[in-house]
Amino acid sequence: MYASCLFCNRDLGRNESLETFPIGTRLAFDPEKGRLWVVCKHCERWNLSPLEERWEAIETAERFYRDTRRRVSTDEIGLAKLRDGTELVRIGRPMRPEFAAWRYGDQFGRRRTRQMLIAGGGVAAIGVLVAGGAVAGVGVGSFGWLVARGASSVLQGSPESVVAKIRTAQGELLHVRRRHLGETTLSRDSDGSLLIDLRFKNGHQLFVGREAERIASIVVPKVNRYGGSKAAVAEAVQEIEAVGGAEAFVDRLSRSAHAYTRPIGQLGGGNWWQRQQQRGRNRSFGHHGLFGLPAPQRLALEMALHEESERRALQGELAELERAWREAEEIAGISDNLLLPGGVLARVDALKKATKDEPTRLL
Repeated sequence: MYASCLFCNRDLGRNESLETFPIGTRLAFDPEKGRLWVVCKHCERWNLSPLEERWEAIETAERFYRDTRRRVSTDEIGLAKLRDGTELVRIGRPMRPEFAAWRYGDQFGRRRTRQMLIAGGGVAAIGVLVAGGAVAGVGVGSFGWLVARGASSVLQGSPESVVAKIRTAQGELLHVRRRHLGETTLSRDSDGSLLIDLRFKNGHQLFVGREAERIASIVVPKVNRYGGSKAAVAEAVQEIEAVGGAEAFVDRLSRSAHAYTRPIGQLGGGNWWQRQQQRGRNRSFGHHGLFGLPAPQRLALEMALHEESERRALQGELAELERAWREAEEIAGISDNLLLPGGVLARVDALKKATKDEPTRLL
C-alpha cells in the first residue's frame, strides 16, 4: 500500500474510517466498475488504486456512504463526509462529459482558487513594500524594475523552482525547474506516437510513446498551475469529445503541438545575440515551450493523459501503475531527505540502533 501521490509525490494523508484502506482523506469510488481513487489534497489529482484490497474498501465506502446523512448528490455523483472528516465521492453512471466536467472541474477549480490566493497574497506584499518605500522617501522608480520582476515571479512562479523530479526508465532522476517547461517541446515521432523533448537541469532528452505520455502527465499539470474556470474546463472537455476520446485527442495534438511549443532558437550555443535572446526567453518563459499551447488544449491534454494512463491500468496493465507508485514513494523519500542537513540521517539511525540495543540507558 502506497502513501504518496503519483503526481506531486506529497503525502496522501490517512483516514480512520476504512480499516482495510487507511490511505487518503478524500476517496472516490465507482462500486459498479470496481474503481477506487485517492484524491490528493495538495494537487487534487486522482490516484487510481491497483490494490486487491480495493474491493473490500469499496464495499465499506458504499456502506458508509449510504449510512451517512451528511451528503449531497446529483443523479449520478454524490459527496458524503464522515465523522472523522473523510470525504467519499460516489460515482454512479454519468455520461462521460458529465463525469469529466465534474471530476476535472473540481480539481482545476480548487487549484485555481489556491493559486489565485497565493498570487494575491504575494502581490499584496509587494504593494506593502512599495508603500513602505514611498513613506521612507524612496522613489518607486528607484526599484521599479525589482517590483516588476517580483510581481512577475509571484504570478508566473519562480523560474528556478524545481517543479518535478522524474525517474526515467533507466533509473536516472531528472530535476525539472519551472523555466525548463518553457524550453520543453511536444511533437510527433515518425511512428505517429507522442514525442517530448524534455529540458531539465544540465541537459535535455527525447522520450517517445508511453514514456513520453508518462512524463508529459507529470509536467503538464505544472503548466496548468492556475487550473481553469468551469467554462475553460467545459471547453477542454469539448476538445476531447470532438475527436472521440482521450487517445484520439493526444494523437491529434501531437500533429500540431510542435507549432505551438517549438523553441525560438536552439538551447545554448550560438552567437552573442542568440544567447541574449535565450536569456530573454528565460525571463519570459511563460510564453514558450509547453506554456505556448492554447489554454483549452493544455487542460484537455492533462485530462487526456490522465485518462489514458487509467485506461491502460484498468485493462490489466497494473505493473506499470505499481512502478509509478513505487517511484512516487522513492522520490518523496528523496525530497524529504534533501531538506535535512548532512549527518542528520546517520545520527537518527544511530539513535534508533541505540534505542533498540540499550533502551534503559537512554531513559
